[in-house]
Amino acid sequence: MNDVSARIQHLREDFSKAVLTENAAGTEPFVFFERWMNEALDAQVLEPQAMALSTAAPGGRIASRMVYLRFAHNHNFSFYGNYNSLKGQHLNAHPHAALLFFWPELQRQIRIEGQVNQMPTEQSAKYFNERPRGSQIGAWASDQSQKLNDRKQLENTEQIYLERFKNQDVPCPPFWGGWTLSACYYEFWQGRPSRLHDRIAFELHNQQWLKNRLSP
Repeated sequence: MNDVSARIQHLREDFSKAVLTENAAGTEPFVFFERWMNEALDAQVLEPQAMALSTAAPGGRIASRMVYLRFAHNHNFSFYGNYNSLKGQHLNAHPHAALLFFWPELQRQIRIEGQVNQMPTEQSAKYFNERPRGSQIGAWASDQSQKLNDRKQLENTEQIYLERFKNQDVPCPPFWGGWTLSACYYEFWQGRPSRLHDRIAFELHNQQWLKNRLSP
């Protein structure tokens, strides 16, 4: 048995901070999402807007990565990135994805699934213009997911764009922008003792949200 396995096999955390009832979850999952997100913000959870984004290649191979939620409104969840990246390629070929928020400080997670659409160019540009200048330059410098010879290659490319846009505003790259996931499924998870966790799911059916408790 390797050292990592030996160290993790006996790790146990019994969850007992809160309960999740059907009554508390209500009938509107986005409203409950906002409630939990606000509680995470109030609890000063480390980067509560960070979420795992899972996408699928045409052949079914799954990839996950952490991204930031930037806007959330009425079942729509928006994030940004490079359209030529692996996630961009996946979403172009298979425009469905899953999001996962995990807040261990609160012993909670939220899973969301839905169809993904690319944002209008004007909307992406508006957000890009609000980003820190260093992040704007980084968007131009990073040929995301492509192989590099070394770190120096990336830093040299950054210098090229620092000079190119010196003393002027940095425009939004044509290969960079946002996506919006429109939720059709939510699952709220609250850790409970003895691994008998609370799970409440909402699924959109004929424009109505159907709520069910799931076995842990």
